[in-house]
Amino acid sequence: MTEVTKKWYVIRAAGGKEKKAREYIEREVKRLHLEEYVSQVLIPTEKIYQVKNGKKISKERIFYPGYILIEVALTPEIQHLITSIPHVSGFLGSVKGGDPVPVRMAEINRILGRVDEQAEREEENITPYLVGEAVKVIDGPFNGFNGTVEEILEDKKKLKVMVKIFGRKTLLELGFVQVEKE
Repeated sequence: MTEVTKKWYVIRAAGGKEKKAREYIEREVKRLHLEEYVSQVLIPTEKIYQVKNGKKISKERIFYPGYILIEVALTPEIQHLITSIPHVSGFLGSVKGGDPVPVRMAEINRILGRVDEQAEREEENITPYLVGEAVKVIDGPFNGFNGTVEEILEDKKKLKVMVKIFGRKTLLELGFVQVEKE
């Protein structure tokens, strides 16, 4: 049997329904035995860490909300199958009535490389802070206060933040996850 040439495409999905759409696609591919045409259905995600009620929790965040990557040998039947799935509005880059445009391999490698890089990364905040940057405290006894970053303690994953409390400036040492950029 000859190997089918597969290319990467981007599917537009309803925001917040990417996982459901991926499940529908995978279920239909399995049901119709089209595994040799569809290799992968991916939603690039990253782990972010937040503090809620004093506890550090990890959460997955989607890189490109509303989009799903799919590696497929696109035939008119498969194209119709994918576009008729709930929460899918079509292919990105397709002109009305025309064929979808595959994503360049360089772009896919960049996206997938970013995903691999995220998987290898240890618990690290996704947005490094800069000295002088305005931040808002989102956890702890000073929750809701605004301040500026005075010093970054990279090894401890902490910041020294200058906050104005009752008209006096006070230096606080806070974890990366206890503050967010303003």
